[in-house]
This record gives sequence, structure tokens and C-alpha cells, in this order.
Amino acid sequence: MEFISWKRLIALGFVLALIGAVLPFLMVIKLLPASFFLSFLAYGSSVAGLWFGMMGAVQAYLERRH
Repeated sequence: MEFISWKRLIALGFVLALIGAVLPFLMVIKLLPASFFLSFLAYGSSVAGLWFGMMGAVQAYLERRH
């Protein structure tokens, strides 16, 4: 069963990975305070973005293979 299309998974993965890159940048240039929560949120969104992007890529490959 397919709940989310592969295009949406890849887009979600891209947005999450982008958040995971922008948050540390904003903390380094001191626009956001460097806190444990924001650092953990940036790491988590980066990992989740990678995961969703890979799931979308695999789903696209399997869909186009058949």
C-alpha cells in the first residue's frame, strides 16, 4: 500500500534536510541561540530528511521497474 507518493517523500526529505542545514548555519552566525534542543532538532531533521529521501528514491525505482 502506498500512503505517500514518492515525489512527496523526496520533497519532504529535501525540506527536512534543508532545515537540518539551515538551523546550524543560523546558530553559527548567531541569529538563533545555540541550544541543545535546536541542535537536536537540526540533527533529527537532517537524519529524517535523508531517510525520507532514500525511501522516496527506492519507491520511485520500484514503481518504474514494474
